Amino acid sequence: MSKSSDELLARSTFPPSGSIVHCAFSGGADSTALIWLARAAGCTPIAHHVDHGLRSDSAADARRARTIADRLQIEFVLHTVDVTPGPNLEARARHARFAALPSGVATGHTADDQAETVLLRLLRGAGTTGLAAMTPGPTHPILGLRRRETTALCDELGIAPVLDPTNLAPDPWRNRVRHELLPLAADITRRDVVPILARTAELLRDDDEFLDGLAAGIDPTDARAVAAAPPVLARRALRRWLAESGYPPDRASIDRVLAVARGDAVACELTGGRRVERSNQHFRIVAPEG
Repeated sequence: MSKSSDELLARSTFPPSGSIVHCAFSGGADSTALIWLARAAGCTPIAHHVDHGLRSDSAADARRARTIADRLQIEFVLHTVDVTPGPNLEARARHARFAALPSGVATGHTADDQAETVLLRLLRGAGTTGLAAMTPGPTHPILGLRRRETTALCDELGIAPVLDPTNLAPDPWRNRVRHELLPLAADITRRDVVPILARTAELLRDDDEFLDGLAAGIDPTDARAVAAAPPVLARRALRRWLAESGYPPDRASIDRVLAVARGDAVACELTGGRRVERSNQHFRIVAPEG
């Protein structure tokens, strides 16, 4: 293993040597670096490739991905999913992809992806939890690396990675953030903003975990306790309760439940026809009839 590989591994967060690591594998530079570094860390990587069938050459990409995995002597598993064209295609394709992949799959997201995620969530109005972005660890083991480093590793290995043309499409927000907003921010500040944004996510993640710990002391079904708590903690307690009950809420729904806790109403509607009702100062979730 080269000195540069040792340095990359020092900034990676793979599980202990001997672990089986299921890896999302497109055949691109990031995921190729992921499977190679997983093996270099002493793990047993399994490369999972998902063919969405959205492009006429997707089957060819799958064959190229298999060739790369075979060259690296890493087990390759092909998953085929059906995603129909239409609205929210990117989100639906992502959902189908992760539904097909094993639970806890490792992805090849890098620090550049982290910076893009922070900006995307900021543009969508996310709070601390959203801006904390992706958490380093076994599911994001190369989050401390840069995209240029994964490309350089592929060059060192003599591998030409799969290039996904959808990463150059002008419509998806992430592509415009990657190719327009980040370079503009770097030009304005005259510095590489990726480490700065990644550091911001790290700081916010610490804040988020601290606030979650405080919110854990609030009974979210106790209307009085929710009404008496600082709003930042009350919202977190309600979000956790609703999500754990199988009803991931949006901000507007949480604010409506807060209004019920304060006595402005005795019940409120959630998305999907569900209701939160207050009786004897306690909340309960009521599913839609029928």
